[in-house]
Amino acid sequence: MALHLYDTYTRTQRELHAIEPGRIGLYACGPTVYDYAHIGNLRTYIFVDLLRRALEYEGFQVNHVMNITDVGHLTSDADSGDDKMEKGSRRTGKSAWDVAEEYTRAFKEDLALLNIRAPATWCRATSHIAEQIEFIADLERKGYTYRTADGIYFDTSRQPDYGYLARLDRAGLQSGKRVEMGEKRQITDFALWKFSGTVGLRQMEWDSPWGVGFPGWHIECSAMSARHLGEYFDIHCGGEDHVPVHHSNEIAQTEARYGTRLANFWLHGAFLKSGDGKMSKSGGAFLRLQTLIDRGIDPLAYRYLCLTTHYRSQLNFTDEALNSAANGLERLRTLVYRLGVPGRADDHYLERFRAELGNDLNLPRALALAWEVLKSGLADGVKKATLLSFDEAFGLRLAVWQPDVVSIPQELVELMTRRELARSERRWSDADQLRAQAREIGYDLDDTPQGQQARRM
Repeated sequence: MALHLYDTYTRTQRELHAIEPGRIGLYACGPTVYDYAHIGNLRTYIFVDLLRRALEYEGFQVNHVMNITDVGHLTSDADSGDDKMEKGSRRTGKSAWDVAEEYTRAFKEDLALLNIRAPATWCRATSHIAEQIEFIADLERKGYTYRTADGIYFDTSRQPDYGYLARLDRAGLQSGKRVEMGEKRQITDFALWKFSGTVGLRQMEWDSPWGVGFPGWHIECSAMSARHLGEYFDIHCGGEDHVPVHHSNEIAQTEARYGTRLANFWLHGAFLKSGDGKMSKSGGAFLRLQTLIDRGIDPLAYRYLCLTTHYRSQLNFTDEALNSAANGLERLRTLVYRLGVPGRADDHYLERFRAELGNDLNLPRALALAWEVLKSGLADGVKKATLLSFDEAFGLRLAVWQPDVVSIPQELVELMTRRELARSERRWSDADQLRAQAREIGYDLDDTPQGQQARRM
């Protein structure tokens, strides 16, 4: 089954053809590790994981690379403001290096809780300073840079099609002058290397041919993706907020150095909305995954919620929507568990499922198909095998889930014994009445291949 994906660069949905047959190079923009990830950030990484799972479901070997931005990301896309790592250091009282380590660890823990597969390669910006300096030096030799009092900048006037990814109106931006220009020649120019100012005041700074300083935000991804995936690879992912600045600048740098747009496909996940706008850290209040856990919500309920909305559509986060997802996940798990031993998956449903994945990762329709399988007339073993195959893409851990084992009172033991006898004698009405009595004392009874299971309501 062919995979058709929506490419932001061409603004079309087109068929994926691997540059190297059977193999996919996938780069995903990772976090800036100055604070915890919020659930809006994590929606993007769930999307990337669903993409990777779909690729692997189709038999591709995926070389997944993700960066860790631990230096050089300023609080403003206009190349002004504080470095986020230095800001995190002041907030916590820890060194910038310790801040990076702490929040990198927390981010990886969040990914594990959401059953997001770890990339084949984690690449830290601070571990690739030499590659970034080499990249900038090559751009300088090709005439794409100029120097100001505060750094080395990329000259976007050298590229008539700069900003094509975002379809930027460069003339409109120039006339608007909505950001502080400083010594930049064009509003779209961006920093490749920033000077430290007074040497020693910053915790993260390096020698370079242009003076002591640190790399700009955008150069790291161009340098590291080329280092680990080559000058032109299959897919680059990120959030929709990366389109107008970060990814447009990545493309500009790479076109200038290598003559490619970096990736064959550019895929972008939409925002998670909470209230009137997107969820972000800038307002000072945001929801972490741990916040949901503290409320008694299984992290995979949030993953299930993300499955219900297409990755290119904004998802409105509400408590009602999350609780509905938690209930849906619990019901799906319970029903799949009750199906017993898996048999052979149904080819017809597998084909339909692959068609939904191939239609730009239409996971909401694929999830609806799972419920259709449960309601179908297929044998239980066939249903289970089919759904476990689907879950290779969903990532809900359906194969390993089991109901909670509870300590049950003697009254319930007696009800279960009487109900088991009623079921063995096919007295279904009596069995239903006994289940109702169990519910009156706070327990539900599930019939499984291993016998009755009591579950606290």
